[in-house]
Formats: sequence, C-alpha cells, structure tokens
Amino acid sequence: QVQLVESGGGLVQAGGSLRLSCAASGTFFGIYNMAWYRQAPGKQREPVAAITSDSTNYADSVKGRFTISRDNAKNTVYLQMNSLKPEDTAVYYCNVRVNTRWGLGDYWGQGTQVTVSS
Repeated sequence: QVQLVESGGGLVQAGGSLRLSCAASGTFFGIYNMAWYRQAPGKQREPVAAITSDSTNYADSVKGRFTISRDNAKNTVYLQMNSLKPEDTAVYYCNVRVNTRWGLGDYWGQGTQVTVSS
C-alpha cells in the first residue's frame, strides 16, 4: 500500500507564489515517475509537470513559471509555482508511479486546492 500526502495549497493573489509538496510512504521498492496534475471546475484533469530521475516536462501553460523537483531521500515531490494567474486556479493532485511487489502501480494524492485571485 502506498500513501500520498499533499500540502501547500491555498489562496494567493495574482503574481504570487505557492509551493506544493507531496510525500509518498508505504511499501515500495522505487519511485519512477512523479508528476502533478490539476483539475479546474468543469474541466478535465490535465498534466502540469512531471519528473523522472533525469528529466522534467512541463505543460506549455506553466513553462517558465512552475518548477518541479524531487527529494529522493524523502520520497517527496515539490511544485514551486511563481507568477500565478487566475487561470491556475484548480485542485492540484500529485501522481507517482512506483515499483511494488505486485509490479508497477500508479497512485494519487487527495488533492490540494489552489485559488488565485485577480
């Protein structure tokens, strides 16, 4: 069983910054991909950023403003969000792909609300 605990969401004015964290715990042998998704009201969940051991990827809408990073010792992924815009308002979810005794599995965090006021 793998658990993900997210933190760091909140209300911020446009142009402000927030840092999201997602810590993984449980029984697994390694973490491959770690990513952040978001879902705005009435819209589908969309990928925001992803990180592997040697690469990062970003949605075009957040390039240059968001930075994803990971601390392997803490099994934690971060999302530093700068220059926030009202259109960044959404529930943000972390996603990890881990190797368990049952094989590779994808797990989701509970979500954290990010609200950007204009």
